[in-house]
Amino acid sequence: MKYFKAALFLLCLSAGRLSAQSDSTVQSFDIAKDDSENLNVLRQWLKWNNPGSLLVQHLTRQAEDYYQVRDAEIAKLKTKADWQNRQLKVSAKINDILGTFPEKTPLNAEVTGVIEKGDYRIEKIIFESMPGFYVTGCLYMPANISGKAPAILNVIGHDQEAFRAPLYQTINSNLAKKGMIVFAIDPPGQGEHVQYYDSSIQFSSIGYTVIEHCYFGNQCFLAGASPAKYFIWDGMRAIDYLISRKEVDPSRIGVTGFSGGGTITSYIAAVDKRVQVAIPCSWSNATRRQNETKGAVDAESVLMHSVKNGITFEDLLELRAPKPTMMTFTTRDQYLSLQGAREAFREARGAYEAFGQKENLVMVEDDFKHWMTPKIRSAMYAFFLEHFRLKGDSKEVSVEIIPEKDLHVTPTGQAVTAKGGKIIFDMNKEVVDKHITRLNESRKNNPNHLKEVVKAAKAISGYKPSSPAKLNPFINGRYRRDGYFIELLTIDGENDNYPIPLLLFTPPDNNKKHPAIIYLHPEGKITDAQNGGYIEQLVKKGYVVVAADPLGVGETKQTAARGLMDGYLGVLTGKSVVGIQAADITRAVHFVKSLDYVDASKIGAVAMDDVGLSLIHAASFDSSIKKVVLIRSLVSYSSVALNRFYKIGMTETGYGVGHPYEVNFSWGIAGVLKGYDLPDLIAGIAPRKVVMAETKNQAGEILPEAELRKELSFPLSVFNKKAPSNLQLVLNNTNLVSLVDSAFAE
Repeated sequence: MKYFKAALFLLCLSAGRLSAQSDSTVQSFDIAKDDSENLNVLRQWLKWNNPGSLLVQHLTRQAEDYYQVRDAEIAKLKTKADWQNRQLKVSAKINDILGTFPEKTPLNAEVTGVIEKGDYRIEKIIFESMPGFYVTGCLYMPANISGKAPAILNVIGHDQEAFRAPLYQTINSNLAKKGMIVFAIDPPGQGEHVQYYDSSIQFSSIGYTVIEHCYFGNQCFLAGASPAKYFIWDGMRAIDYLISRKEVDPSRIGVTGFSGGGTITSYIAAVDKRVQVAIPCSWSNATRRQNETKGAVDAESVLMHSVKNGITFEDLLELRAPKPTMMTFTTRDQYLSLQGAREAFREARGAYEAFGQKENLVMVEDDFKHWMTPKIRSAMYAFFLEHFRLKGDSKEVSVEIIPEKDLHVTPTGQAVTAKGGKIIFDMNKEVVDKHITRLNESRKNNPNHLKEVVKAAKAISGYKPSSPAKLNPFINGRYRRDGYFIELLTIDGENDNYPIPLLLFTPPDNNKKHPAIIYLHPEGKITDAQNGGYIEQLVKKGYVVVAADPLGVGETKQTAARGLMDGYLGVLTGKSVVGIQAADITRAVHFVKSLDYVDASKIGAVAMDDVGLSLIHAASFDSSIKKVVLIRSLVSYSSVALNRFYKIGMTETGYGVGHPYEVNFSWGIAGVLKGYDLPDLIAGIAPRKVVMAETKNQAGEILPEAELRKELSFPLSVFNKKAPSNLQLVLNNTNLVSLVDSAFAE
């Protein structure tokens, strides 16, 4: 018995130790499982495992719908007559996209200097492509021309020094030595044609070439114009100048350009029928492949709504059939798609075959990065020699590289400082002024103005309404805080192509109907979701809050490519990030309306900064949004287009004078000012409540009251007729909770 008692004692002792160990283990385990909050809805979600690409993927799918329609049309083209009919159709569409070119006014060309090089000379030329719009260039003139010589326009790629770079000097000098006249001009934003030149830093205040291109390009897009039009027009007027010279044979005009110059070469050669021979270098590309791989690029390469209208870069080649055209490309191009170049060549070859002159379209490749290699340059010389019927050797010879300053056309090195005159902003502003005049007339005299602008806004922004029955909410977790719950959800975006992440904040008392707020912040839904933050304050005051990340915001912020790509894909396809986000916001509204503890008559939305643009559109489209709070929102698109300098869409890089900013168009809508402006949509929200706090101008500055009232005079007049107190302008109070309370106050 004593042995039994001893064994029992040891067993109990062991069990006690085990129990103690178990308690300790459980306690440690509970601590290890401490459930710190993670409010990212899409975490560990295989289907949406790359949320930073969702926006560009959605826009690319939209483009694919248009490509497929075009593919079916191209597949039917068999005969010369088929292709001729398509050329007429495409030409009409491109003319419609570009719009009417300016009147051809006197060029007022001047020769400001001459450099003698023995077997050729270089004349420094400045001319006016439009009155007061100065273009600089150098004319390479062979010596001892017998009769009239062929002439080539060289439109330059994105080198800041333009044709003064050693590559272009080498090409231009070699062409001149082989008997061809060459006119190399400065594109806008480059060389002596800088648009925003700042003498204090001796550089553009905006940044290097493509940054300037996108900067003034965005203003052009707002006006419904493609900035490419100005590049094309400068080139066409340069051809006018060439033809005015007695030494030039007008039946033998060529055009070439590398990289960005290849883009402009493609445009000019397709639009100007005087161009007999064209060599676009390192550009011509199947638009589909370019957008799928490298993405939409600089503003002048983006023809507004071209993809929506079934127009791609292939069409620019095909418009030239059967005229001699050579494409050049490198196999490891960092910026462009080799597959796209080959596909563009194959498709365009079909047009040339139908004309019975397939030999007139050739493609030359070399194994290198983005460049004009010796092989490509030699092929260029040979192609021009052959089709201009010149004898000569295509081998490149060494030439003296002239210092950049020695090739300056103007005494100051910049047309704007030497001549004054206009920049593209000034030309575009004239277009914008006409749009604003029409809008003001409609505001005053058209009783259907508000209905018409809302209809126009839906079409121009690319807004696509949703079906409340197809939201498919999906919960991915829940947290409990002191006095409320947070649910992590998604609902379906447009065409079920992407999820819209939501955080649903609900008070515990769901036995009564609550007012609801859609919360929108450009940095994402979690920005004010911390303990004690604005959202918690609203929930504890009895609001149901849905914090949403419309596509391109927060978890779905575009990180797949350059920041400008999503906005420019929208320009190509007739969509806009603003229109997509507006539809996402209305989907969030339909979701919150479906909650049985929400009072559907008391649903509002609050938005900060640029996402306010999307809320303005959503509220004007969907009357379910009864209360609108806008904090630091842009006052109007016209303020951006009517002022030379603006800040919206600009991100500081810290890269110095040459590259101080990146520029995007995610905030913009192509063609917006042809149909409406933000004040029109705000007026359309009346008589519902709108609170606007610290409203900004184009420079990001808070507008003083007098200027604010002037900018918003139209919506103020509409609200004064319908509900005088329901448009509140708050100058310096951005406490979100108080602004929401003010909006919901009866």
